[in-house]
This record gives sequence, C-alpha cells and structure tokens, in this order.
Amino acid sequence: MLRGRESDQRAIDALLDQARDGRSGVLVIKGEPGIGKTSLLAYAEERAGDMQVLRGLGIETEADIPYASLHLLLRGGLDRLGALPELQAAALAGALGLAPARADDRFHVGVAVLSLLAELAEERPLLCLVDDAHWLDQASARALRFAAHRLHAEGVVLLFGARDEFDPAGLPERRLAGLDDGSAAQVLADAAPELTGATRLKIIKESAGNPLALLELPRTADLPAYGHSPLPLPERLRLAYAARVGRLPQDARTALLVTALTDGGDLNVITNACAGLGVEPAALGAAERSGLVRIAGRHVSFVHPLMRAAVFQLSTYDLRLEAHRILAGLLAGQPDRRAWHLAAAATGPDETAARALEESAERARERGANVSASAAFERAAELSEDRELKGRRLLSAAVDATEEGQLQRAQHLIDAATGLVPDALARVTLPTLRARIAFGQGAPRRAHELLLKGAADVAADDRAAAALMLVEAARNANLLGDADGLVEAAARLRAPDLRPEDDLDLARQSALASASLLTDGPAAALPLMRELVARGSRITPEMHSRRINASYFALQAGDFQAAGEIARAAAEECRANGEISKLAVLHITLATSEIFVGRFTDATATASEGLRLTAETGRTSRAGCMQGMLAWIAAVRGDAGRCAELAAASHAHYDANGIVNGLAWAQWAQALLDVGQGRFAEALDRLEAAMAGPVRHQFQAVHFAPDQIEAAARLGLPADGALRRYESWARASGLAWAEAVMHRCLALAEPDGDRAHDHFRTAVQLHAGVGRSWGSPWEAARTALVYGERLRRDRQKSAARAHLRAALETFERLDARPWAERARGELRAAGDTGLPAVAAEARSAASPQDVLSPQELQIVRLAAAGRTNKEIGARLFLSPKTVSYHLYRAFPKLNVASRAQLAGLDLA
Repeated sequence: MLRGRESDQRAIDALLDQARDGRSGVLVIKGEPGIGKTSLLAYAEERAGDMQVLRGLGIETEADIPYASLHLLLRGGLDRLGALPELQAAALAGALGLAPARADDRFHVGVAVLSLLAELAEERPLLCLVDDAHWLDQASARALRFAAHRLHAEGVVLLFGARDEFDPAGLPERRLAGLDDGSAAQVLADAAPELTGATRLKIIKESAGNPLALLELPRTADLPAYGHSPLPLPERLRLAYAARVGRLPQDARTALLVTALTDGGDLNVITNACAGLGVEPAALGAAERSGLVRIAGRHVSFVHPLMRAAVFQLSTYDLRLEAHRILAGLLAGQPDRRAWHLAAAATGPDETAARALEESAERARERGANVSASAAFERAAELSEDRELKGRRLLSAAVDATEEGQLQRAQHLIDAATGLVPDALARVTLPTLRARIAFGQGAPRRAHELLLKGAADVAADDRAAAALMLVEAARNANLLGDADGLVEAAARLRAPDLRPEDDLDLARQSALASASLLTDGPAAALPLMRELVARGSRITPEMHSRRINASYFALQAGDFQAAGEIARAAAEECRANGEISKLAVLHITLATSEIFVGRFTDATATASEGLRLTAETGRTSRAGCMQGMLAWIAAVRGDAGRCAELAAASHAHYDANGIVNGLAWAQWAQALLDVGQGRFAEALDRLEAAMAGPVRHQFQAVHFAPDQIEAAARLGLPADGALRRYESWARASGLAWAEAVMHRCLALAEPDGDRAHDHFRTAVQLHAGVGRSWGSPWEAARTALVYGERLRRDRQKSAARAHLRAALETFERLDARPWAERARGELRAAGDTGLPAVAAEARSAASPQDVLSPQELQIVRLAAAGRTNKEIGARLFLSPKTVSYHLYRAFPKLNVASRAQLAGLDLA
C-alpha cells in the first residue's frame, strides 16, 4: 500500500484513463533513491488492468552498450517489426542487433520506436514502464525521448522513473518529495510495529520521509553510523544493505556478485558463471530468500539498485576479476558485452581487450551511438600499450564526444592524445577538433584563429585538409556575422595551391561567393551565387549537402521559388530515407522561401515543425532562427504578445551561441510589428540599431531596408543608406518583384510628387506582371497600400480606392490584421462605402489555410494526394492514429465527410 502518494496516484490514473480513450501520455517521475519511483511504476502496472505492459530498465553496467535498454523494453513486441515501414523496421532491427547495422540517421530509430509502440497499441492500450532511466544508455534514451515527444493519439502511456540526473528534454515531469510525517509514521508502523516511540520518532526524522529509509533503517539501528554520521541518506542505505549482504554465506554473496556483473540478469549466464566459480545454483536461491534479488522466469534482478553497490563493496578484487573473465568467455555471442567484461578483467595493458573495445566502438558508430563509441574508444586507449594506438583511440573518442556535444570531455581527451599521435595526424585533426569545441563553448574567435593557424601549418603537405579548415572557418564566420573573419578565410582560399576538386571545390566557391558579397557588392556576388544554385540543381538526389548549399544561395540571390523547390525536394528525400537530423536546416530555407512568397500558413507549419525537430534531435543551434521567423509571422498578424515572446527566445539563443541568422529575424520582426501599428520612430530606431551590429551582414538586412525606408519617410527623414542597400541588390538580382519593391522605395523617398507617382506606377505594373503565381502578394499589397495612401493624400480618391481595396483583400487573405485595419481606415478616408461587403466577401472565401492548424494543413494536403495514414505518419514522424486524429478534427472545419472530398478543395 502506498502512503502519502495520493496526488501522484491520481496523475497516473488519469494517464491510464486517457490511454483507454485512445490518447497518449508521458510522465517522468523523478526523485532520490528510495523515494518511491519504482513503487509508483508498480502501482501503474497494477492499475493497468487488461492493458498491455512493456517493462524496461536502465542498468548501470550496460550504460555503454548501445540500445541495450531499448532491447529490454521492446523485446516483448519485436514480433511486430514486420508491420513497420521497411526502412524503420530495418533501422530498429539494426540498432537492436537483430540485423546488420545500418548507417541510418540516428534519430530514425526513434521514429521506428514510435511506430512500433503505435502498432502494439492497435490491439489494446499500452503501458511502457522504464525504471532507473538515469542509467539508460544514451542511444536508448535518445530514441525513447524522440518517440515520447511524438506520442499523441495512440493509447500509449510511457512512464519513466529516474533520479535527478536524467534529462527529460522537455517531457512532463513530476518530482517526488519525502513523505509528510503522518504518512511516514504510517509506513513505519506497517514495517516495524514493534518500535518504541522514541526510536520511531528518531527514524522518522533521520529518514527525511524517504520510504526506503523507513523500511531499512529499523533493521540497522545498531549500526555505528546510524544517527551520527554525516553520510547522505543513499549512502546510509547502502551501508544497511551491506550489512544484510554480509550476513549471507559466501556462496550466496558470490552468486549476488555474478548477478551484479551480468548486465541483463540472464539466469542461464548467471548459473553458468557461478559454476565456473565453483558455486552451486542453490546459492542463488539463498540470495533470493534474503529478499535482495527477485527471480522471475529466466531473469534475475536486484530489489533496489543500492543493493548492487553493497554487493560490490563486500566483494574482493580478485573475485571480481575472475568473474569478469568467466563472463567474457560465456558471452562470445554478444561481442559488445564480452568486450567490456574483457576490459574489466584486465589488470594492465591488454591489446586483446582494447581491440575488442575498438571493434565495439566502431559498431556503436554505425548505429549512431556516439556516446557509447566514445566510452569504448577511451577505455581501449587506457588498455593500449603502444603510444600511437593509444593516441589514435583517444582522438577517436574525442571525435565522438564532440559529435555528441560533450565538449569539456572532448577537450580532456584531446589533451591526453596530444604528443601521442604522429605529428602529421595531429596537424590535420587537432585544430579542427579544437575549433569545434571552442565554437561550441562560445569562443568563436578562438575557433577561427585555430582553423586559420591549422590551415597554414598543413598547407604545404595536405592542401585538401588546409582548404577544409578554411572552409569551416568561413562557414563559422558567416554564421556569426563576422565579416572580417569571412573575408580573411576567403582571401586564403584564393591561393592558387588551394584549389581542390569536386565537393570541396563547391564548398570553396561558396565561401568565396559569400565573401564577394561583402567586398565587391551584389553586382559581383549574385552571378556567382546563381551559378552555385545552377550547380546544385544538377546534382544527384543523395547529395543533400550540395542541395542545402544551393538552396541557401538561392535565398541570397532572391530566387525564393528555386530555394523552396530545392529545399522541398531535399526534405522529401530526407524524410523518405529517415535522415531526420538534416531536416532542421532545410526547414530554415523552406520556411524562409514560404515567407517571401507570401505563404505564411505554410511557413508557420514548416518553422513550427522545424522547431520541434531541433528540440527532439538536440540541434538547438537552429532553434533561434525558427523562433525568429515565427516572430516575424506573428508581427505580420499583429500578435504583439507572441511576437515579443518568440523574439525574446530567439535573442536568448543568439546570446548563447552567437549565431546571428535568428537574431536578424527577431530584430526585423519587432520592427515590422512597429511599422504595422504605426510606431515608425520605434521601428526606425530598431532597424538602425540592427544595422550597427552583426545583422548588417545578413541577407535580412537587404529585405528590411524597405521597412526602414518607409519608417523614415513617415517621419520626414532621409534613408539614403537603406535605399542604396536595397537598390544595389534589387538591380543585381534581375528579379521583377525586387525591382517593383525598389520602385516603391524610390517613390517613398522621392520629394517630387510627379516622379514619386511614376515610381509607384512602375512598381504596380511590375507586381502585376509577376502575378500571384510567383511574386510576393505581401509585397504587392504593401505597394498598393502606400500608393493608395499617397493618392488619397493627393486627393485622387477614386484612384486610391482601387489600390486600397486590392491591398485590403490581400491583407485579409494573409491574415495580416494590422495592415488590413490600416487599409480599411484609408478606404474610409477615401470615401469607400462598400467596406463591409469587401470584408464579408473576404471572410466568406476563407480557404483551408485559414481554418486549419499548420499541422492539420500538412496532413490534409497529403491525404488529398492519396497518401494513407501510415504513409503520412512515416513522412511526418507521427503515428497513423495521430494522423487519423488530426483528420477527424480537420474534416468538420472543411465541411467534408470523407477523404475523397478533399480533392475538390484548393489546398495550394
């Protein structure tokens, strides 16, 4: 019976009830050892009734074995692997060692876990219990967290029990505190009714409400440490367990030691290992009768993890070595476990064990488990006698640690490897690794200097390595808005002896084109960028890095249609192949292109999904850009609160990592909100401040120049710098829509009325010539609005009304509320009496984009194209049931009753 956990029990009951109604839920139950996490998981299992139950466990000795805990959780449902999409089934089977490992994106396994849980829940609701989650191997933890974030309408409950060191990565948490004195007294009365009043009160005080302490301390009140020691409570409990273990016969203690060393607790392995140590199976029975372990089927487990520590404490070094040696011999068919037992049995340098660990590390890399790979490489290095082998293994460990963002550890490994590896390898590898660590730790200038020096050191011997360092230096400088750093790296890349071939040449040309924009201006740089876009359009589908490069330069050149098409194609291929970690950067390009062509609902869907992916994949460096774009859309729609919240979040990411693209969107968003609400002085101040910082080198600085010009014109101030900035780019772009916006800017800045009208007329004609199919309706409406305002002020009210109505219609369609209000007010001033009809007509023609959420719109479009729920789920990394749920919600909004009717809707 649980005491004092009524609110926690109610929370679990609510999750189970909603699972029976087809909805999913996740909860991380956190707290110190013995606080009751395992008891609450047991309560959930008891209350599950006829629900299916999967049980998993983090095991301390398995924390370096990739997907060990995931296999333990899913082993009861692996017969349903065949129901998953082929690539997902292959990825999960490879991760769990059921098939050859695949070089899949490491997050593809998380998608497969989601699909498998949803598949299992098709029969009846599913409860998944993961205890001791703080000891999950990192690969299992990553896959489970990814799946947990995507659970929605499957009827799955996923409960984690974990100590505070477990990172829930944004999942719902519930932290357990100690029991109140009344509940603690009840627990103690149940466990030890014979205790006297004074002793009872003392134990209640010493336990701090920890239920395990309330059960164990009465058994060990005679320990010298009890009541006097400054030891933390978990250590006291470990001592209590040590006393219990110490009272057992030696054979039983040996059986317990073998159990503690056998990772998954396989009874066959335990009994065979005990036999190798001269211990009869009956000894394990004595350990079970002591209440320290449980035997269920062919599995042995400790009642509490602290018991394992107590067993280690009372075992001898020689016995542990012998047990590890015997286990290594028994686990020949499990090479990863065998490798770690060999390492544990080693008493000095041991190349056999080191090689086994190195092979284990390579397998972990193939499965995307870089943390496990790094740990195995590091231990292999410790067992290496040869200095060069030791250094190479330490470097490999550092590479994997850097990949996983363990930067301080990676630096320690590099320091240990320095002086052990050959000079040639050190000159090529160490500067890049050190630079990545410095960049990740917020020291970008240090990273830049390391790369430049490294390139100079190896240029004579390895020009490809030198060029790679300079390309990375240029890329980092570009991300940070460091114009001087970019120009410096590009200048070195122009050296005749640094002209590599193929992929590296493309990267080199990209760096040179970006630098040219800064040094030579748009007229020189944009043709180079257009050539890079053309080269990117001629590549094979698998070359995603080239496609990302091409779509980026299409944005720089203002070819938003091409940018969107390239990014969309690459994203589709990444989805089909499960390459999830590459999607975030593609979402940036795709959302940007959708913003510039006026597809704000699509951009919201793309950026929102991208933001989720950055959180789920740990690629948080991209989050600031997504938040900045969403802030910009909120500004267009006049949602001041959301704009401020998202802009602040984007600013915070910039403060943390220095990546300036998101900051550029955030600063523009806040200024655009001011322009839309008529706060022109505030808008001008914001944009001038932005141009005084690193944002001035970002492509957004070109595109917010028209807002800067409009704000200045409203205040009667010149904006010569902004006008030159936009005009030089627009003329170099050769794009009709850009030329149209340029003429709008020239009109706003022109003091002569006749010349201003000429510019306005030219702008309107250019917008009309481009049309809605490609030109930005947002920009066309902005031009129509300011021209209509000018005509009204010049008392040409009839002409003004035509432009203002066009602006109002577009703003209504784009849900640009402050801009629509501004156009409506101008129309009233121009004497338009048909305003209510115009607004009503716009509202009656509401499109699916107006009534659906961004995710619903994505799903409806795919359903209209004939995709099944399973296909849609695989593409969007959702379960088929979640897809069905969103369609169920979308159909009434669209006034349709079936998928067949979706084909008749305008979903573009």
